[in-house]
Amino acid sequence: MKILIDFFPILLFFGAFKLYDIYVGTGVLMAATVLQMALIYGIDRKLTAMHKITLALILVFGTLTLVLHDERFIKWKPTVLYGALAIGLGLAVWAYKKNFLKALLGSQLSLPEPVWMRLNALWVGYSAFMAIVNGYVAAYFSTEAWVDFKIWGYVFPVVFLVGQGFYISRYLTEEEPKHPSP
Repeated sequence: MKILIDFFPILLFFGAFKLYDIYVGTGVLMAATVLQMALIYGIDRKLTAMHKITLALILVFGTLTLVLHDERFIKWKPTVLYGALAIGLGLAVWAYKKNFLKALLGSQLSLPEPVWMRLNALWVGYSAFMAIVNGYVAAYFSTEAWVDFKIWGYVFPVVFLVGQGFYISRYLTEEEPKHPSP
């Protein structure tokens, strides 16, 4: 169910783009993302910082796209998001000695400090890579090619997250089951 919530805005965007154009697709993406965030809030009773940032960027860049009738804004939104994530994670850990990944996930995952640092560096690298790739496709390819890249480009985060899962799995320890005393 959660995976459907995560992917339905981009799928609706893709469908609206294919049936109409980038502007209808952008409006659908904006509405679907608002609905997505309402569903997430209804389930979790909170939105993460990343949810809020994503929603804000989609609404701001989507509005600019629609009001100015300029598709470049929505095409560059992922580059801005990934670039800000790379800069934010990098500055936080290297300038301020604060690992946001650990702050966000530390209550759910118990990992050694060097693993948290490697994960942070991996996220910085991945985010920078995605910002560069999206920027390149947005700048040098047609809107149709960019939309296709957005759909088929989901292989990048899937591979990254699966690889990350394999990497951290060896550091996770199972807690011993608690047996009641006889």
